[in-house]
Amino acid sequence: QGDALGIIGRNGAGKSTLLKILSRTTTPTKGCFKVKGRIASLLEVGTGFHPELTGRENIFLNGAILGMSKAEIKNKFDEIVDFSGVERYIETPVKRYSSGMYVRLAFAVAAHLEPEILIVDEVLAVGDAEFQKKCIGKMKDVQGDGRTVLFVSHNMAMVKNLCNKGVILNNGTVNSQGSIEEIIHQYQLLNDSKTSALDNFESRKGSGECRITNVSFQNDNGLNKSEFHLGEKLNIEIDLRNLSGHELQNLRIIIGIYNSNFEGYLRFDSKSTNSPIRINSDNTTVMCKVMEHLNIRPDQYSVNIEISKNGIMIDHVQDAARFTVTNFDYFDTGKNIENDELTKVFYKHYWEVIGK
Repeated sequence: QGDALGIIGRNGAGKSTLLKILSRTTTPTKGCFKVKGRIASLLEVGTGFHPELTGRENIFLNGAILGMSKAEIKNKFDEIVDFSGVERYIETPVKRYSSGMYVRLAFAVAAHLEPEILIVDEVLAVGDAEFQKKCIGKMKDVQGDGRTVLFVSHNMAMVKNLCNKGVILNNGTVNSQGSIEEIIHQYQLLNDSKTSALDNFESRKGSGECRITNVSFQNDNGLNKSEFHLGEKLNIEIDLRNLSGHELQNLRIIIGIYNSNFEGYLRFDSKSTNSPIRINSDNTTVMCKVMEHLNIRPDQYSVNIEISKNGIMIDHVQDAARFTVTNFDYFDTGKNIENDELTKVFYKHYWEVIGK
């Protein structure tokens, strides 16, 4: 009670499944759970609203599901609509809402109907940066009132800002728990480790002739790290295991890099640079050397990797590794960039006055 618990872990660790079980939208296959208090949940976009009903009707429906009287909901109605910013569309069926509008209203409803326990999944990533800050502030208010917040996110800065305690999930079990600073540090060490569990990662696709066993990141000095400042060099090292029993030729490797909102930012393709990959030995390391400096928005980024041969997928791993880009003195002004969330990429430039 009064805690904000951050639940972190790789894709497939069981975070969303856990929240669905606690929200009673999924039945556990075994075991049981006990909840004391009224729960409001904000899971994936679309959960909890009836698409044919208007925004107004869905507010009253959600309140009724939470056990609130019509009078209680009416007292909160204007506050909910004002927070969501969708007052112009409150009489419109929510099936016509954009995903951002949907999340705005869904969060406003979940946070303002005074649950004892507020459960929020990665869904906040759909909103814009300003709304995310607003949501974090509201969740801090909920926690400050002595209520409980369970929060799942891949954005470690957001988790650290909101939560005071944390849990790392791995393959459906609790890997460790403790203060949020300690848990985030442990999670980053797990991501930095060269003994990555990608070799046994189950959530993958492909024929399996070759397998990605580890992904790590290096700066231009060859130092392994997972946190880079804006303007630093990034190299991506991929360890591969040849399981075919013979030499593999003409392999194509594609690296996709996504931000915390799951938007594609960068793509590196060995085919586009006429660099066919050949693997002789059982274990081979391939490095993608990025020639430019990192000029993308400070955020946490996840990496998807695919290996194919002649158009046939051999191995594909989503969220194979993560790295963070932090704010920095990119323009050599002696200070970090202000309002770094207002752009996706940065270019070094200068200004000059032309004319009299």
